[in-house]
Amino acid sequence: MSVDFNGIGPGQVNTQKTTADKSSGAQTTQPSAGEQAKAQTQGARGENVNLSSQAKDLKQLEQKLGNYPEMDDDRIEQIRSALEDGSYKIDAEKLAQKMLEMDESIFG
Repeated sequence: MSVDFNGIGPGQVNTQKTTADKSSGAQTTQPSAGEQAKAQTQGARGENVNLSSQAKDLKQLEQKLGNYPEMDDDRIEQIRSALEDGSYKIDAEKLAQKMLEMDESIFG
């Protein structure tokens, strides 16, 4: 037993060709070279892309950011050592303000 995952099993499809189908299948037509060129030209016309100045600015910014490392290893090491020796101080008011700003930006 075979299973067709497209939902059509072998018993559900007429796979035998009639004599009319066989004769028409032998006479396949190919579009001429001129018709193919015309179709390609028509398709090429719709492929123009114009970027806005904002998109161009974003692309430049993305390229500049790509030059920076994803993580500042020196800063991470400074914070890690400050946490270990207990000298890392947290400004509770600044932290609370940042949390409120984040909440506002997410939930409005």
